[in-house]
Amino acid sequence: MRVSTRAIVLTSVKYGEADMIVSCFTESTGLKTYMLPGVFKSRRGALRPAMFQPLTQLSLEAIHKDKGTLERLVEAKVIVNYATLHTDIVKSSLVMFLAEILKMSIQEHESNPSLFGFLSAVLVNLDQAERPANHHLKILLELTRFLGFYPDFDRTEGAYFKTSDGVFQAQNQADEMASLPLSHALCVLDETTLEACVQMPITKGERAALLALLLRYYQYHIQGFKQPKSLAVLTQIFH
Repeated sequence: MRVSTRAIVLTSVKYGEADMIVSCFTESTGLKTYMLPGVFKSRRGALRPAMFQPLTQLSLEAIHKDKGTLERLVEAKVIVNYATLHTDIVKSSLVMFLAEILKMSIQEHESNPSLFGFLSAVLVNLDQAERPANHHLKILLELTRFLGFYPDFDRTEGAYFKTSDGVFQAQNQADEMASLPLSHALCVLDETTLEACVQMPITKGERAALLALLLRYYQYHIQGFKQPKSLAVLTQIFH
């Protein structure tokens, strides 16, 4: 079946001497993986390796057999021209980190226009941001809305955040409870917009602790979720 859809590149891996395997989150059919034969040899082809950098937004024409195998990509066009996302060292590190998070988190093979719209918008916001100090924290938190385990912030005053259940409790009774200061920082993050998160009153140490909390929260709620390999680079840049 021939399909026209928008897509966000998650990963691209060279296969053999000239081929490439690209994993995308598509707007119309969720996760799809494509084989691009000979893309590294063809200089005049419509498909070029540079088009498939992580989190690039594309318009695709593809043949989907929907049998769990590699699909065939016919045409691709970059539809959002980022100004800084792949050239700024801080933002490019965030891109690698977020792409790894999305690859482990998005597991559906069906349309999810709300999630796609969210990702498309936050990537443009990140590209335009002058100082993306806390953007990754806000994106990780907001992403849980679409993944089905957004924390319950109804009762947070003086309460500890329980990572296993995503709720706040008055007493610290288990190992998976965050400290009061860290629980409060999570609440502040919830109340802060993506545009304003750079102004959050947070130290480098608190930022690192909040990131660790969010990743631990993901591990509790997504089967097979692991610490991202790109975390070490991100830690060096922000700390």
